[in-house]
Amino acid sequence: MRLMRIGPAGAERPVLLDSSGQHFDLTGVTADIDPAFFAGDGIERVRAAHAAGSLPAVDVTGQRVGAPIARPSVVLCIGMNYAAHAAESGANPPEQPVMFYKAPNTLVGPDDEVLVPRGSKQTDWEVELAVVIGRRARYLSSPAEALAHVAGYAIANDVSERDFQIKQSGGQWSKGKSCETFNPLGPWLVTADAVVDPQALRLRSWVNGEPRQDSSTADMIFAVAELIYQLSQVTVLEPGDLLNTGTPEGVALSGRFPYLTPGDVMELEIDGLGRQRQRVGQA
Repeated sequence: MRLMRIGPAGAERPVLLDSSGQHFDLTGVTADIDPAFFAGDGIERVRAAHAAGSLPAVDVTGQRVGAPIARPSVVLCIGMNYAAHAAESGANPPEQPVMFYKAPNTLVGPDDEVLVPRGSKQTDWEVELAVVIGRRARYLSSPAEALAHVAGYAIANDVSERDFQIKQSGGQWSKGKSCETFNPLGPWLVTADAVVDPQALRLRSWVNGEPRQDSSTADMIFAVAELIYQLSQVTVLEPGDLLNTGTPEGVALSGRFPYLTPGDVMELEIDGLGRQRQRVGQA
């Protein structure tokens, strides 16, 4: 299944996009696709309602697509999770997952404008596989347990301001990651049962139509299951939490491409998870 949120920012409504390409209104099942939805077996309730034919069809033509989840309690991110990206960043591949936080209010829709922060000259793009937690994960005993705690997957753009992140960071990357609009997400949340192998997905990005990133989640240093297992040893992952799993090589930080400026257009794609397109503006 593909879950969406449609409508103006702050007033989105939950929608199901089924395999036939038809949209269905979910407001009779849930007020929103939020932590309470996942904690309350929302995906199974949607599945049952759709199978019963009780969901009304809805026309979403011309309407804004919002982030497919609302108000996650936390956005956890993994840095340098592809060896080639670590190398282009001037770092050795990490021996343990590099974890940092991003402000939850960075979430915007997949086609919303991304704003270059005031004073920024190094705003960068990062296509990433995003994981939404469906069940509480605390001290898992092994990675084999981890994927059972996943609700679904989506495309994330982990937009970053490199000067804020590295030179002005004070040792904490979150300063360069938490500017407004810095986490476009969607267009859909694809439920976990529809993704056969999260480590076999091609992910790509373009800026102004020119290729930037082209890799596979098979190249992750720490696979999704390993990440969830290791994170569960140091924090409690709650339903609705968002995990950005790292980006492959091909970002502006490499020195091979210019940083973003107002008027640029970013496009991102992951196999089976859809496509994003953001125009860059100025804060």
